[in-house]
Amino acid sequence: MAEGKLLILGGTTLAVALAKAVAELGLSAVYSLAGRTQARPLPGMAMRAAGFGGAQALTAYLAAENILAVIDATHAYAGQISANAEAACQTAKLPLLRLENPPWQKRTGDQWINVPDISAARDAAADIAARVFVSTGRQGMAAFADDGRCWWLARVIAPGDDLPALANGRYLFARGPFAMRDELHLLSIHEIRAVISKNAGGTASQAKITAARELKLPVIMIDRPDGGAAARVDSVEAAMAWLQICLV
Repeated sequence: MAEGKLLILGGTTLAVALAKAVAELGLSAVYSLAGRTQARPLPGMAMRAAGFGGAQALTAYLAAENILAVIDATHAYAGQISANAEAACQTAKLPLLRLENPPWQKRTGDQWINVPDISAARDAAADIAARVFVSTGRQGMAAFADDGRCWWLARVIAPGDDLPALANGRYLFARGPFAMRDELHLLSIHEIRAVISKNAGGTASQAKITAARELKLPVIMIDRPDGGAAARVDSVEAAMAWLQICLV
């Protein structure tokens, strides 16, 4: 690798796998998280847990830290971070790769209701169910805080002051991956009648979609935002091959 560092924008299972592969090769890299959840140490990898403050600030960081390339492996719904990365890399004239799981595809037996955003998902769920499982992440919980139309069971990774109290519901704190039997049990014991999900793709949270299919529950599926113009791959192997080409 040329002198300088790789910046990995992380927060996903794919991002962690990529960071481990990069560290195993001894490549100099920084793994960055937005700071909403506590970072797990990654051996051989420099880490930072804080936002950059927008595209202009990220551009300055790229220059100050001698970054040679960026891999955006954030969540498929972290649209602002991805947009900032694209703008910063264009300004700095650095290569940018998007690493993300392909979206789940609807299968026989799925009862999906596609909606554009969290507010639409909340309203769609309220129209059809009294008890709803929400697995959209902590950033969207303000939409449910004061809504008493349903009982909301919301799962997030960890507690925090940023989580609003739910007037009619409760939080579960857990980090995936989740087993199919556990998801079936969770939906059954809480008498869940609909599931709200983002189409994250991958296997870490897919069990809830399979469990909903098994229980014949509707899934209100929030569409992915525009992914931008960056080149994209869906595997660590492909990302490593890209690195070998652009950083020789």
